[in-house]
Amino acid sequence: MELTNWLAKRVRLSPGKTALVFQDKQETFSEIYDAVREVAGKLASFGVRDGMYVALLGKNDRDTFLMIHALAQLGARTVFLNNRLTATEILFQIEDARVERCFYADDFVDKVTANLAVSFTCVKEAPVLDAPLVSNFAMDTVASVMYTSGTTGKPKGVMQTFGNHWWSATGSMLNLGLVAGDSWLCAVPIFHISGLSILMRSVIYGIPVYLEERFDVERVDKLLRSGEVTMISVVSTMAQRLLDVFQAPYHANFRCMLLGGGPASKSMFEACFERGIPLVQSFGMTETASQIVTLPPEEALLKIGSAGKALFPAEVKIGEHDEILLKGPSIMAGYLHNEEATTKAFDVDGWFQTGDIGYIDDDGFLFVLERRSDLIISGGENIYPTEIEHVLLEHPNVREVAVVASPDVEWGEIPVAFIVANGVVDLAQLYEFCQKRLAKFKIPRQFYFLETLPKTASQKIQRHRLKERL
Repeated sequence: MELTNWLAKRVRLSPGKTALVFQDKQETFSEIYDAVREVAGKLASFGVRDGMYVALLGKNDRDTFLMIHALAQLGARTVFLNNRLTATEILFQIEDARVERCFYADDFVDKVTANLAVSFTCVKEAPVLDAPLVSNFAMDTVASVMYTSGTTGKPKGVMQTFGNHWWSATGSMLNLGLVAGDSWLCAVPIFHISGLSILMRSVIYGIPVYLEERFDVERVDKLLRSGEVTMISVVSTMAQRLLDVFQAPYHANFRCMLLGGGPASKSMFEACFERGIPLVQSFGMTETASQIVTLPPEEALLKIGSAGKALFPAEVKIGEHDEILLKGPSIMAGYLHNEEATTKAFDVDGWFQTGDIGYIDDDGFLFVLERRSDLIISGGENIYPTEIEHVLLEHPNVREVAVVASPDVEWGEIPVAFIVANGVVDLAQLYEFCQKRLAKFKIPRQFYFLETLPKTASQKIQRHRLKERL
């Protein structure tokens, strides 16, 4: 099934509506489309074409916003790179995705290899070619690729189709509604599915994105009071910071604070409801193109702690070992160049196996008990212990290691490492070793040294016993 080019259709439907608000400057869909076509013509001069995998290393700014839409207009499949990663981590993803070009914001020149990489400045200075733009988006065509770590420690490229994004936006709208004057504040990274999904909804719904370069709590608080913003996506740390500065009720137009990136505490929900903040819990992942289970707003107060019900037309059920299983058109096409991992991700009946543990109550509401038993969620970022462990094991004085989550007031969880060493390990050198190989948020905050690691009879590390030590 094919749909018309979303941005082109949106311009025909509502050219004068606001599409983007960045640094307090408003631009209409018509103005954005003109700018996007110009960028697309410049990208074409670097050989970007329909079906090509192209890496993008950008920021939450207008330039990256235009790049995302321009690549889609040319039919390129955008591989989104997390700008918080190290050069080594980024190189792995570029090579694994077999991209033919990599465009990057000038600030990140030290994070990319020169042979494929082109800076945004070079793009701006390039000639504009009269390149053909795609007229239709096929539902099963890959639109974007985002890397997510797996239990093997090696990141996997999640292939998200136009159909995935379409049904994610549709399911969200059928749950949260769409009203005149709606707008979505985006202070989450647009290289994450939480941010990209907002850009997709904007074009499909015909509503503006209020794009913020970073989460500035004072500025966001002001916007929520202004009446200009009706919805925002947050992780628990963002919600808590907004609570910390909260002084008076938000504007009546503000109707949804969509919470993702892991569950929030009951006390946070109660504090939000006491202040009239419409906090709505959701459950989703990169593989589901954002939220796939969300609380209906009218049930938010009655079902504190629940992730909600599966969005229309998705389905959720509990499988073996209480694992949460999902089905629906927003679930990924698979992992890029990794047929084995794709096959393992689905059971024989086609249900996506999340690896998360939970239950469904008598009213049909999903409760997530553990978001993958080993997964660490720090400020909304997913951190896999095995990835950190593989890096630490490269150190000559580390014989064995186990990384677990430690509770943290600000970030929810932080990674800490338990190490069995060969001789003496210099902590300063160990931190420097990690800094060269891991993004800052993945580096363990504490290192504990043990004689042995607790293990089962089959020699599997007992992480729960290490957590008990904390």
